[in-house]
Amino acid sequence: MTRPSPSPSAEVLALEILGFLAESQDALDRFVAESGVAVGEVRARANTPEFLAAVMDFLLAHEELAREFCISRGLSAETLHRARRRLPE
Repeated sequence: MTRPSPSPSAEVLALEILGFLAESQDALDRFVAESGVAVGEVRARANTPEFLAAVMDFLLAHEELAREFCISRGLSAETLHRARRRLPE
């Protein structure tokens, strides 16, 4: 019997989302505009749970981007929502 692969940690998943956003200048620009974080700050803040939560919140607020991310990674939307619950409010 094969076991399903374990879900990535919430932090790892949020970092993957950040990389996904960085692949599209438009998506990254939207994230920067909506979050108020300067592009130069992204790298410095990428290791803080609150920032990672904001990254995940942004993706979840944009259904089309969330769908693209899930498809590209073979994940379900529920995986994103479960991971978000493991990060700070």
